[in-house]
Amino acid sequence: MAADTPTIVATSIGLDSRGRDRDDCDAGPVFDLAADLSGATGTPKVCFIGTAGGDSAAQISSVYSALSERFRPSHLELFTMPNIDDVLGHLLSQDVIWVGGGSVANLLALWRLHGWDNHLRQAWQAGVVLGGVSAGSLCWHLGGTTDSFGPQLRPVTNGLGFLPFSNGVHYNSEPERRPLYHRLIADGTLPGGYATDDGVGLVYSGTDLVEAVADRPDCLAYEVQRGADGNAVETIIEPRRLR
Repeated sequence: MAADTPTIVATSIGLDSRGRDRDDCDAGPVFDLAADLSGATGTPKVCFIGTAGGDSAAQISSVYSALSERFRPSHLELFTMPNIDDVLGHLLSQDVIWVGGGSVANLLALWRLHGWDNHLRQAWQAGVVLGGVSAGSLCWHLGGTTDSFGPQLRPVTNGLGFLPFSNGVHYNSEPERRPLYHRLIADGTLPGGYATDDGVGLVYSGTDLVEAVADRPDCLAYEVQRGADGNAVETIIEPRRLR
């Protein structure tokens, strides 16, 4: 099965910690949502891509631990070489592709070098649901704010552009994210777009935002556009609670 239309779930939602240690995690309800959107039958196949985190072995191990109870996990890595010969074939065989956080700038450079940008576009157009957190949210958009270049946030403007908007992540947990996102939209560095507090995701059908979802209370999504007076205008989007 495949999603009825190309679908992306772009989030500021990470794995749920079970509380025993940092690598002991559970897949939160956003993964079930992505699998439902994919139309998966049987046990959904979820491929994790950890390029943004340098293909960290600990991160990959956490993902397998989190997903194995309800999903059929796999992963793709680039360090030190691709771990699967037929990358495109593997991506096309999945129900969901989930991209982890880290450096979106490095992710974009490496994906383009290895042709994964084109592979992922083909998978998206074929009905495989694309998703991710932080860098794994920003990458599908035209750009956003990032700490890829150092501790001071800077714009990234060369996203894949599957979605013709900018994206703001960690909107409520990192104080500089919101004002910088507003400035970049106001001055035209970034186009208007959508932002998420931690715990919130954006669901796109094709290139249309159809809803915001949340895995916890007291968090929001936002539309931010450049107003007629040249200032950024922010509109709250109430998310649907997943649980």
